[in-house]
Amino acid sequence: MLEEYRTIYQGGEGELIEKKSRFIATVRLVKSEEEALAFIEEMRKKYWNATHNCFAYVIGERKEIMRCSDDGEPQGTAGKPMLDVLLGEELYNTAVVVTRYFGGTLLGTGGLVRAYAKSVQEGLACSQVITKYLGVCIEIGTDYNGVGKLQYLFGQKKIPVLDAQYAEDVKFRILVKKSMEEETQKAVTEATNGKASVTVIKELYYALLNGEVLTFDD
Repeated sequence: MLEEYRTIYQGGEGELIEKKSRFIATVRLVKSEEEALAFIEEMRKKYWNATHNCFAYVIGERKEIMRCSDDGEPQGTAGKPMLDVLLGEELYNTAVVVTRYFGGTLLGTGGLVRAYAKSVQEGLACSQVITKYLGVCIEIGTDYNGVGKLQYLFGQKKIPVLDAQYAEDVKFRILVKKSMEEETQKAVTEATNGKASVTVIKELYYALLNGEVLTFDD
C-alpha cells in the first residue's frame, strides 16, 4: 500500500475560452476503469452536441492503467497533454474529460496542446485535491493522571484525536501515519511511565481538509 498519494476528494468543472472555442474540463474521482468509462460516456451524453469530448485517466496504486483520447483532434494535441497534467500533478484514480465547442478559428497544434493542458489545470483548480496518508487508528487507555501528559503529547506532535471517552478510566482514539506508529507508541509509553495501554485498532487512509480529518476505508 502507498504511504501517501494525491487524489480527488470532490471533482469540479473549469472552463476556458480560447479564440472563441469553449473548453469545459470536468474532473472526477474514479477507482476502476469501468467507473472511468462510465464517466466518459456520461459526459458524452451531457455534451452530445460538442465538437470533441477528449479524455484522460490514471488508475491504480502503481498507475498501471493510463488512457487518453484525442477524440478527433489532431493526434497528440489533446489526450496526451491532458494526461501529462494528471501525471505532473502526481494524481491517482483521477479522470478528466475536456469538452470543446469549436469557435470557428483554428488554434494550430501548439495552441491545442496549450488549451487542453490549461483546461485540465482549470478543472483541477475547481476541484478539491487531497493527499491521502496511510495511517493507523490507535486506542490508548489511561487513568486521569495521564490525561494531561497525553493531551500535551498529541498537541505537540499534531496528532488528530478521533474520539475521547471519559469514564472510570480515559480512552483516546488517535490517528497517526503508519510510518510513525512505533515512534508514537514509544512516546505514549514514556509520557505515562508505561501506565497507558496501547491497542492498534486498524489501518486506514486519512486526509486533512480545511482542518478536518477525513477517513477512508480504501
